[in-house]
Amino acid sequence: WAQLQESGGGSVKAGGSLRLSCAASEYAWKRYCIGWFRQAPGEKRRDLASIDRDGAINYWGYSRKGRFTVSKDSSENILYLQIDNLKPEDTAMYYCGAGDQYGCSEHAMTLWGKGTMVTVAS
Repeated sequence: WAQLQESGGGSVKAGGSLRLSCAASEYAWKRYCIGWFRQAPGEKRRDLASIDRDGAINYWGYSRKGRFTVSKDSSENILYLQIDNLKPEDTAMYYCGAGDQYGCSEHAMTLWGKGTMVTVAS
């Protein structure tokens, strides 16, 4: 059974919304931080947003433009990513990661899900 399992991706038209889910094992959920990352075709994986053990939320780069909202349900060990007003440039594989290093960026993550694909048509 995977430590992290993403779901909720799909093909949508520009302007639409999606909510991605990441179901975490108890082990993964207890890491210092858990977050969302994405990898567009031909590009490296990039940070999007993370939540640390204290509940502090970080949004990086592109996700700071306000269309991305990360949240969690600690009763179910699920991390969510709401993406609104989707754009074609949001087309990417979206990954959930968890790790114990301070900073909670991609380099801090040691556990990864297999990803869920989001395709946005113009």
